[in-house]
Amino acid sequence: MSASSSSSSFAEALLSPRAVALVGASGDARKNTARPLRFMRKHGYSGALYPINPARAEILGERAYPSLLDLPGPVDHVFVMIPGSEVEAVLPACAEAGAKVVTVYSDGFGETGPEGQARQAALVAQARGLGLRLLGPNSIGLADLHTGGILSVNAAFEADTLISGDISMVSQSGSMMGSLLSRAAARGFGFAKSVSVGNESDISVGEVVDALVDDPHTKVILLFLETLRDAPTLARALSRARVQGKPVVAYKLGRSEQGDALAQSHTGAMAGNDAAVDAFLTAHGVMRVRHLETLFEIAPLASRYCRPLRVGAAEPDGAVARVAVITTTGGGAATVVDNLGLHGLAAVAPPTDFVRMIAQSGLVIRETPVIDLTLAASSAQYKLLLEHLLRADWCDAVLSVVGSSAQFHPDLAVKPLLEADKPQGKPLAVFLAPESPESLALLRAGGIAAFRTPEACADALSVFFAGAGQPPETGASVAWPAGLPQHGMLSEYESGTLFRSLGVPVAAGQLLAPDALHHTVPYPLVAKVCSPDLAHKTELGAVRVGVADEQALKIASLQMLEAVRRHAPTARIDGILVQPMESRLIELILGYRHDPLVGATVLLGAGGITAELSPDFALRLAPVSVEQAHEMILEVRQTRLIRGFRGLPEGDCDGLARAIAAFSTLACLESVRVEEAEINPLFVRADGVVAVDGLVRLA
Repeated sequence: MSASSSSSSFAEALLSPRAVALVGASGDARKNTARPLRFMRKHGYSGALYPINPARAEILGERAYPSLLDLPGPVDHVFVMIPGSEVEAVLPACAEAGAKVVTVYSDGFGETGPEGQARQAALVAQARGLGLRLLGPNSIGLADLHTGGILSVNAAFEADTLISGDISMVSQSGSMMGSLLSRAAARGFGFAKSVSVGNESDISVGEVVDALVDDPHTKVILLFLETLRDAPTLARALSRARVQGKPVVAYKLGRSEQGDALAQSHTGAMAGNDAAVDAFLTAHGVMRVRHLETLFEIAPLASRYCRPLRVGAAEPDGAVARVAVITTTGGGAATVVDNLGLHGLAAVAPPTDFVRMIAQSGLVIRETPVIDLTLAASSAQYKLLLEHLLRADWCDAVLSVVGSSAQFHPDLAVKPLLEADKPQGKPLAVFLAPESPESLALLRAGGIAAFRTPEACADALSVFFAGAGQPPETGASVAWPAGLPQHGMLSEYESGTLFRSLGVPVAAGQLLAPDALHHTVPYPLVAKVCSPDLAHKTELGAVRVGVADEQALKIASLQMLEAVRRHAPTARIDGILVQPMESRLIELILGYRHDPLVGATVLLGAGGITAELSPDFALRLAPVSVEQAHEMILEVRQTRLIRGFRGLPEGDCDGLARAIAAFSTLACLESVRVEEAEINPLFVRADGVVAVDGLVRLA
C-alpha cells in the first residue's frame, strides 16, 4: 500500500505526528531509551508527548503513564523501546490508543536468522490485523527537524541546534543516518525529515519516499541503501517524485559484489544484483553517487537545475558533458579535470571568438581546457567572465575552482560567484581547494553546489549529466509457443523455437536422432548434442564446428555422445542438432534474467569465450524499446568494431537493436516466467543478426 493511495493521515502519522507515545522510556538520562524524550524537549516539539513506563510516575520532569491504555488522549505514532520478546504484547494497546504507525526500535527479529524472521513475520501479520503499520523492527527511529519531533535514539540529535532545511533522508542503516546528518550539519545542510527503516518488515523505503513526495518541506530525497526490497512500490514512488520535480539521490553499498550464486549462465556472472539495481535506479531517474559526501553535496545541484534526459549514450572514449573550468589555482583545477576525465566528462577550451570577446573587456585568457586566472583577474573581471561562460553555447556546465583566497579572503573569492547573474539552465559548481568552511557556508547559503574534494565534485557532475533514464515499457502480453515445456531448462532447440517466436533471428537447424543423421543442412556444418541438461556444451566436448561430410558427422556424433556420457552421465539426450556455418563480423552475448530484487533485466555484452575475461556490457530493465536497445549498443565497447572503427566493415546495428528489443519481450510472456535466458553467441553481420546458441531456464 502506498501513501498516495491511502488517507493522508498515514504520511502525517509517519513523518509529522502530532501526538506520540514512548513505550519503554527510561528515567536514566544515560540510557538510549531516555534520548527521544530529551531530544524532543530540547528541540521544541510542541505536540502531545506521553512517556510510558509502569515503574515510574515521572520521567525527566514529564508525567509518565503505566500503559498506553491510560493516556488522556489519542496518539498518532508509538515509538517502542522494550525487549523484542515483549513487543507483540503491546501492539493491541497501540491500536486502542489510536496509533496508525508504530516504530519498533527493539531488535531480535529478522536480522537474527530464520527464527527471528518468523517472529518478525508474525509481528507484521498481527499489526496488519490491528490496522497498524510498522516501521522497523531494529529501526533507530525518525525525525521531523521542522517540528522537533525526534522519535529517535540516534546520538546525532544531541546537538544543541538542529538545522532544519529542505533535504530528507531515508536510510537502511541507522548508524549511517546519524553519521550523514552530522556530516551534513557541519557543512550547513539542513534536513526536513530523516527516517531509519530498520529491517523494513512492513513500511518500505518506497512508502517513505512516497510520503516525502507529498511533504511540503522536502525538495530533495536522499537514500542510503544496502539492498532493494519491494522494488515495485519504490518504482511507483520514484515515478511520482519525478513528476513532482523532487530529485532523488542514492548511495548504495555493493558495487564490488561479483555476480550471484543463483546464476547458471555468463549473464548472471557478469550482471549480479548490484548491476541490476544500478539499472533500476537509472531507469527511474535516481542519481546514484559513488562517494558518501556527494550524497548531500549534490543536493543544491540537483534541486536547482533540470537534469538532461538520457537520449543516447556517448562513445566510450567520448564525453557525456562539456565543462568550462575557471580557476584561481592551477594545481587544484588539474585534480578536478583529472577526475572529470575518469568519469567521462571533458574540460573544454574556449573557442577563438569567445577569447576575442573577453579580451575586449581587458581580460586575456587562452584557448586551454582550464581558464587560469590565478594572477590575472580582478573580482569584477572574474564575475564578468563567469556570466559569459554561463551563457556560452560551447559548454554544458561551469566549474569554478577556488584556491587559497577561499580560505583567507572568502568575500573576494566567493563574492563573484554569489553576485553573478546566473541563468537557471546551465549548472554552476564550485570546488574549494583549501579547507574553507566559511566559504562553503556562504556558497551553501547562496544555493550553489560546493565541494570539498575533487572526487566528489566530479562524481556529482558525472551522475547529474548521465541523464535521467526511462522506466521499462509496458509491453503487450506474448503467448507461450505451443508444445514447449513450461518449467525447468529448455534445450537449445527448444530455446531457439522460443526466441524465433519472439522475432529474434535464429540459425536454421534440424534435430536428428543419433542413429538417423539424415538432414538437408549444407556441409560444412555445426553439430551439437542437444540436451536440456547441458548449459555449456563446449566445455563438455559436445560441439563440433566445420563438420565436412556425412562420415565426419557420424564420427563427431559418436565422439560427442561419448564425451557427454563421461562428463554428464545423467544428462537427457534429445538428439544431435545440426546448423549451417554462419558468418559474422563480431559475436555478442544477449542475456535475460529475472533478478530477485528488481525483476526482468536484459543484457548486451561482448560474446564468445572472452565474455568472462573482460566484462563489457550494458544492462536495462526489460522490456526495452528499439531506441533503448540502440543506447545499449553504444555502451558496449566491442560494438565499435561494427560502427566504423578504423574503417572496419559496418554491421547491421538496426537489426541488432530490433533483436535486443524482441528478446527483451521475454518479460511479457503469459503464464510462464523465464528465470534466465541467454543467446551466446549472437552473430552480427552486415545484413542482419543470427542467434547460433542459446539456453532458457524457466521458473
